Amino acid sequence: MKNKVVKQAGIVGIIANFFLFIIKFIVGINSKSQSMIADSFNSITDVFSSLMTFIGSKLASVKKDEDHNFGHEKAEYIFSMFISIAIFVISGKLMYDSIFSFINNKKIIFSYNLIIVSIITIIVKLGLYLYTKYLYKKEESILLKSNNIDHRNDLILTTTVLISIIFSKFNIYFVDSLVGIFISIWFLISGIKIFKESYDVLMDVAIDSCIKDKIIKLILEDDNIEKVEEIHSLSIGYKYIVVLTIYVDGNLTTNESHFIANNIELKIKKKFKDIENVFIHIHPL
Repeated sequence: MKNKVVKQAGIVGIIANFFLFIIKFIVGINSKSQSMIADSFNSITDVFSSLMTFIGSKLASVKKDEDHNFGHEKAEYIFSMFISIAIFVISGKLMYDSIFSFINNKKIIFSYNLIIVSIITIIVKLGLYLYTKYLYKKEESILLKSNNIDHRNDLILTTTVLISIIFSKFNIYFVDSLVGIFISIWFLISGIKIFKESYDVLMDVAIDSCIKDKIIKLILEDDNIEKVEEIHSLSIGYKYIVVLTIYVDGNLTTNESHFIANNIELKIKKKFKDIENVFIHIHPL
């Protein structure tokens, strides 16, 4: 169900962002507005991001098999990393073009079409932002989260573009180039955040130390547990597999020890929704 929703969001994003790219690029070229051209490249990046969302969710939905015992959910993080790399490339290009325009004091040909396109973009992006936010609350996914953040950023950025266009009406042109530079820096920061989150999961970053402490506290509530040590974790997409060692009274039978371990496993999985499975080693003390 989750992957179906993510794929649906990807298709909607591709259609909406390609439409915005076409109208922004045409109007931006005709008016020589660097900020509008920058915003059009932002839209084509969004098309790529939505495409990666669609493909990533499709691969992540593949079930477990003999070669992939824990499923394919990390595919989403691989494609999120692709999105971040694309953002880096676009950011560099926009930064170069905007600085060049600023140094050479390029002038905008003011047009009310620029204002109309900006307003259309703001309305479409507001709709996409609310749509992906609703879906993310239902089905937590890094791809939906990346898209939602991207739509929110676009709302802010297109508003700044609109402001620069209004300035050009009064023959104040340098604001347009400054907005282009601002957009490129914004892209870079957003790309770094997405890259880091994807990198952490792909490199099997351990579960948060705060959650680890809570797991230990939960285990020690059982009077049969003498000691807990060696808590390790492995990320499998959105969730974790936890491996830990507990010490119990050496006089307990094997059956009693396993009953305690099974009870702990159920408690941990019930309380911590991000934990997919728990493997417990039992040592006699």
